[in-house]
Amino acid sequence: MKKYSFLLLTLFFFTACNSTYTSRKKGYFRINLPQHEYTSFNRPDYPYSFEYPVYASVIQDSTYFDSNPENPYWINIDFPKLNARIFLSYKIVGGKAMYKIKQPDGTYRDSAGINQFDRMVNDAYNLTNKNQVASSSIKDSLFHTNNGITGIFFRVGGNAATAKQFFVSDTTKHFLRGALYFDATPNADSLKPVQDFLQVDMDRLIRSFKWK
Repeated sequence: MKKYSFLLLTLFFFTACNSTYTSRKKGYFRINLPQHEYTSFNRPDYPYSFEYPVYASVIQDSTYFDSNPENPYWINIDFPKLNARIFLSYKIVGGKAMYKIKQPDGTYRDSAGINQFDRMVNDAYNLTNKNQVASSSIKDSLFHTNNGITGIFFRVGGNAATAKQFFVSDTTKHFLRGALYFDATPNADSLKPVQDFLQVDMDRLIRSFKWK
């Protein structure tokens, strides 16, 4: 009986070793995305208005480099169920500003300055280009909406911290920058469905955006 058991196990072993191996495709958890529906952000004391999704929350931003934002018009559009956030920072063209300048030891010091339009555009490009280490491509495109809003939209490929950024300005008074972030390790493949979904919301935000 032991002899037959040994032969049976040996036959099973060689059959298993010679069987065809089929690899399993890599997959990610399915994400249930809501229907696109929008409401208006139009607070009387804010210099701009736009439409944003009903499944998001608008929260006033309270920190910037561990200090207060430049003005009260910096806000975050939070998507708690998607672990995502659109960060919106507003600056007055020609207004006074405090800049954070990085020191050799890694700390920052305050530096007073003026919000010059060319400088803010350059800052927007520099912030986008910080993703070059993790990105596979960076594409910028000029847009002009029916509401008279002009700006630049950035699409960053690869595992960048923020794959979608933009800025809008009238060049004389208002400047606003937006950036999409996820509270997760950047992974272009796993985040693509949500990024594509939120791209629609960012397009709606930009198309509906108005200065006051």
